[in-house]
Amino acid sequence: MTTKKITAAITAVGGFVPEDKLTNADLEKMVETTDEWIKTRTGISERRILKGEGKASSDMGAPAVIDLCHRRGIDPLEIDCLICCTVTPDMLFPATANIICDKVGAKNAWGFDLEAACSGFLFGVTTGAALIESGRYKKVVIVGTDKMSAITDYSDRTTCILFGDAAACILLEPNTEGYGILDSLLKSDGSGRDYLYMRAGGSLKPPSMETLAAKEHFIYQDGQPVFKFAVKGMADVSAELLERNNLTGDDIAWLVPHQANKRIIDATANRMGLSQDKVMLNIQRYGNTTAATIPLCLWEWKHELNKGDLIVLAAFGGGFTWGATLVKWAY
Repeated sequence: MTTKKITAAITAVGGFVPEDKLTNADLEKMVETTDEWIKTRTGISERRILKGEGKASSDMGAPAVIDLCHRRGIDPLEIDCLICCTVTPDMLFPATANIICDKVGAKNAWGFDLEAACSGFLFGVTTGAALIESGRYKKVVIVGTDKMSAITDYSDRTTCILFGDAAACILLEPNTEGYGILDSLLKSDGSGRDYLYMRAGGSLKPPSMETLAAKEHFIYQDGQPVFKFAVKGMADVSAELLERNNLTGDDIAWLVPHQANKRIIDATANRMGLSQDKVMLNIQRYGNTTAATIPLCLWEWKHELNKGDLIVLAAFGGGFTWGATLVKWAY
């Protein structure tokens, strides 16, 4: 008797966004910029900020996981593994995944943090899918959570307009009917580290009075090379994924792109031959929430997704990291 191939199906999504909004009008009072300038270049109107003393990425990740468990009708004790994709961990160690598990009561889960910047969630999905496909794990949660406001310099007008805070997650479970993660094309190029990074805080430059004074604990981005590489990288890999699977834009129900910049998203959709009405877009309300953008879209569009829909997840991030994943929606 032949055993059916196990695929990792997405069986639930959960999400959390903070209440406080930071609008373009608010930013006009903080740096030299205008609402029109921000909207024209990025497509962003507002973003959410996690405010309050002692609040961290886990304080968004945990309610997102609880939301997911509630929607799936499972107890957190049933979770086997939790992968937390983030560049803003609560602390360097222990892993934020461990803290989220503790906060939600996932006492039977092991977990770890995965850091691939804005491609983190995509890399996490492929990693989680491999765990499910191995046959050893039945419920793997992938969380994207980033408190970008913690590493954003609100006097730097080039970066402070881009980022927001949010968390969202998916549940992966075994499937033998061909639903779930069908294919992934993931890339990285470490030479991109010169254009998008946080200089201090790691072993290369431990925190010191000097690094603090030089504002080296904030995001630094050289906009032009990053933009050019992102447009090419995200569009190329998405087109290649379709080609590799003998698909065209007509076969795809939705493109779920990382929400970094509307112009990058448009370029990717064009390369895939997709019309704008097939592109999930919420950048105008949340900005770039790094590892949370793709699952946040899935969370917001969950009622528009139908069983059997083919969707493409695509991302580009610091590292450089980029990739695209083909998913057959399972519910």
